[in-house]
Amino acid sequence: MEKANIYEKVNEIFRDIFDDEELTVSDETTAADVEGWDSLVHVNLVIAIEKCFGVKFKMEEYTSLKNVGAMIHLIEKYIN
Repeated sequence: MEKANIYEKVNEIFRDIFDDEELTVSDETTAADVEGWDSLVHVNLVIAIEKCFGVKFKMEEYTSLKNVGAMIHLIEKYIN
């Protein structure tokens, strides 16, 4: 799957979780950039991403993610 397609799906997940159709994330986006992105929402994001891409991350992998770029890289690792 191409990176652009991954971003498209990830953006859809973020828009759904945060109920914001205008939200767009990039590699540099962090929890500090998105209002309401706390630890509980982070877990919900990970679960939604795992379901969408048919993957299962290790807890230490998703708890150490620093930004959306790291999240995309982790998705690529599992699906490619």
